[in-house]
Amino acid sequence: MNSTDGTVNRADGRSRRWADHRERRREDLVDAVIEAIRELGPEPGIDAVAAHAGVSKPVLYRYFEDKPGLWEAVGRRAATALVEAVAPAVAAVREERQVVAAAVDAYLSFIEADPHLYRFVVHQRGIARSRDVVADAVDTVASGLARILGDRLRALGLDSGPALPWAYGIVGYVQAVGDWWLRHQQPISREALAEYLTAFLWGGVTGIRSAADTPGGLAATL
Repeated sequence: MNSTDGTVNRADGRSRRWADHRERRREDLVDAVIEAIRELGPEPGIDAVAAHAGVSKPVLYRYFEDKPGLWEAVGRRAATALVEAVAPAVAAVREERQVVAAAVDAYLSFIEADPHLYRFVVHQRGIARSRDVVADAVDTVASGLARILGDRLRALGLDSGPALPWAYGIVGYVQAVGDWWLRHQQPISREALAEYLTAFLWGGVTGIRSAADTPGGLAATL
């Protein structure tokens, strides 16, 4: 009985170690592919990516099964990095307008610093993905932003109902304008664009405040 248990435990230990090794290797390969994208541009071929990473295509496919699986793993990593850049910046501020300003600047800073990776994730065509990593990132950022906006609205004695659609509107608007900004080789500075977007988007909370003072509240203005 004890001998059998010991054999099973050793087998389980080996399985866990192999799983840990495989996961670390996958992460290392994702790092290498991201570096390749940064060097080669947003539409690299799989052969060029493998060569740049110093491995063969069979090695890549041993860990990711196929090209869509590899591309999706890269997309998830980039989306996580975006969330990690935006969410703390937003959470760190306390003034309502600065919440919008922080979200805008953090997003623009992220895509300015890594334009090839951004284009790869957002515009990569012909890849069937089991999950939409861009939508996942938008959901995460918008949900966090909505919580903060909801707190601000409640602190002002206003209905927090508009917080979630407002947060998605901010994220979508900044994403669309940021995409234009990159595609046109950043025709204005990031600082100027961030200020313009903040001024435009800040109308959300001022509009909600004004609507709250009208007969019937916000619904009466729609």
